Amino acid sequence: MSIMMDEAIADKGDNPLLAHCLKDLEADTLLLPTLPDISVKIRKAINDVKANNARIAKVVQVDPAITGRLIHIANSPLYLGRKKIESCPEALTRMGLKAAQHFITSFALKGVFIAKSVYIRKRMQDLWQHSSYVAAICAVLAHKTHGFDPDRAMLAGLVHDIGVVPILTYADRHPELITDPRQIEETIQDLRTRIGIMIMRRWNFPADFDDVVGEAENWWRQGTQEPDYSDLVILSQLHSFVGTLQIHRYPRMDEIPAYRKVLADAAGADMSKDVLGLAREEIAQIQKMLTN
Repeated sequence: MSIMMDEAIADKGDNPLLAHCLKDLEADTLLLPTLPDISVKIRKAINDVKANNARIAKVVQVDPAITGRLIHIANSPLYLGRKKIESCPEALTRMGLKAAQHFITSFALKGVFIAKSVYIRKRMQDLWQHSSYVAAICAVLAHKTHGFDPDRAMLAGLVHDIGVVPILTYADRHPELITDPRQIEETIQDLRTRIGIMIMRRWNFPADFDDVVGEAENWWRQGTQEPDYSDLVILSQLHSFVGTLQIHRYPRMDEIPAYRKVLADAAGADMSKDVLGLAREEIAQIQKMLTN
């Protein structure tokens, strides 16, 4: 370990959780969440250049729970069709392979938000609820604005806080390091971005997802001239705080660059104001699909 690294850890001496997480992070021994094997196999099958619905259906059907959920979603209002879907190949055809991949990854993600201790388990549950709510808002905003894939937007919203999970897991496994809950918040603030980007790369997510997890709370981010998924997540996060006491801790929605980029015209601005009202049922349906 370098002298600079030793000094950095020493500086965190008043926060043992942060010091130990940082030490393990630098040593590449910090426990990062992994996606279930079935999810990885399905993603590989979908991304195979020789992929077709029949071949992918054989991989998906190894897991009856995932098969059932895909069929349920294919028959939901999100994918309206005249005919009722009753098989996995039909569900894949109606949804499209990329959309199915995003949903399957989303199903798997819930399994990493787990803990043993009562306090950390509650933190994980709250984090999942927030992430799934932001994901649902992302999907609805993407559907109602130009240039976004709603299913990809949903996945972006779902992973925007993924860097918090290993920190909570570490706190769950080493409660002796915590004397004050504020130490957890400090550790999250310092390390969430770096850890989140590591996870995205470990999971082989698209390169722009690095920005999604790294910029999710950079309210004044300028980014690119054209709106991107990071802008969508930032805007959706602020939407998620509407109606809560937390909203007063954040900038006004119509002040941030993401608002002006994603909702550039008057129609878009009106839609943004109404999204939690007019689209509340749609948001609730998507969140229910993710959390059940």
